[in-house]
Amino acid sequence: MKFKTLDEADLSGKRALVRVDFNVPMADGEVSDDTRLRAAIPTIEKLRQGGARVVLIAHFDRPKGKRVPEMSLAPIAPALAKVLGATVAFADDCVGEPARAAVEALKPGDVVLLENVRYHPGEEANDPEFARALAANGDLYVNDAFSAAHRAHASTEGLAHILPAYAGEQMRLELDALNKALGDPQRPVMGIVGGSKVSSKLDLLRNLVTKLDKLAIGGGMANTFLYAQGHDVGASYCEKEMAETAREIIRLAGQNNCKLFLPLDIVVAEKMAPGAPARVRGLGEVDDDERILDAGPETVERLGRAMANSRTLIWNGPLGVFEIPPFDKGTVEAARLAGNLAKSGKLVAVAGGGDTVAALHHAGCAEDFTFVSTAGGAFLEWMEGKTLPGVAALAQ
Repeated sequence: MKFKTLDEADLSGKRALVRVDFNVPMADGEVSDDTRLRAAIPTIEKLRQGGARVVLIAHFDRPKGKRVPEMSLAPIAPALAKVLGATVAFADDCVGEPARAAVEALKPGDVVLLENVRYHPGEEANDPEFARALAANGDLYVNDAFSAAHRAHASTEGLAHILPAYAGEQMRLELDALNKALGDPQRPVMGIVGGSKVSSKLDLLRNLVTKLDKLAIGGGMANTFLYAQGHDVGASYCEKEMAETAREIIRLAGQNNCKLFLPLDIVVAEKMAPGAPARVRGLGEVDDDERILDAGPETVERLGRAMANSRTLIWNGPLGVFEIPPFDKGTVEAARLAGNLAKSGKLVAVAGGGDTVAALHHAGCAEDFTFVSTAGGAFLEWMEGKTLPGVAALAQ
């Protein structure tokens, strides 16, 4: 897909309406993780250096079309100013007189953050009239919020049909990385999909087995596949009602020449607790009171060999209960193997999804991956092969 970037825009003196994702974690009224603020800096700086007046649009939480004081973006303005190293003004509304006056007061290079766009019901309804009210304060539109691109809202989709539309720097990075992973990848392409439920990733699995050369399944969902193949899973989390679906995916993988990797051995324990006694078991050796909580060493070793023989890797979901040691070992070792391959230029490794990002940081190798997407739902829907409205609206 072709889309315009800021390199093609005339920015001098222009009011740039920028959709960012500032839905950040808060604690005691302050930003506790500024990752998403930092991700927006390249776009903001590019606009400032080009002489634009920067008008930031964002949402926070789910106020459902009403003013909820606890969901105000006001505390985010000083946090952004600290990261940016420049003053960030704040407007008490994203439309109407407060927004108009705040934007009017800007000089080239200045930045203002508008109040929570979801305070208005027209945002999530993608109401054309509300989109026009937003557009009144801009000469051009920049979407830099890939993580909200799966929503067809006024600020993520509607504005792109009213003003000249461009992809921001973070959006461009996301789209380029995702194209390298699934759109036009170097082959062989391998996927790792983990997490607990097959039912929540059905569309994802069905799409990937038609696109990938290899697919490894881990986490709780691997238990369902093992059960579907006749293996006893003891007291493990398992969607037994999804067994036939798992068998269908195995058949679909075979029909599409996608090699499926399921666990060869597993790590079990009677309790899912920190430091609980853990044992490595072969398939079919799980006692009735044992739970499968991680991938075993033989499984991880085989994944490492498969990754080493691939050119591209896309990863979504951990291999075990990585939040509780010692059940983090499989995920950590596999992640570090992938990170080392990517760092040495042997593998294009792209990862995304909340749990995945947390697991890579836990393993200390997030920086080694080619690209780590901070988008959750949008990353998953893209992997499922779905069209993202916010991205499609940028297409030339």
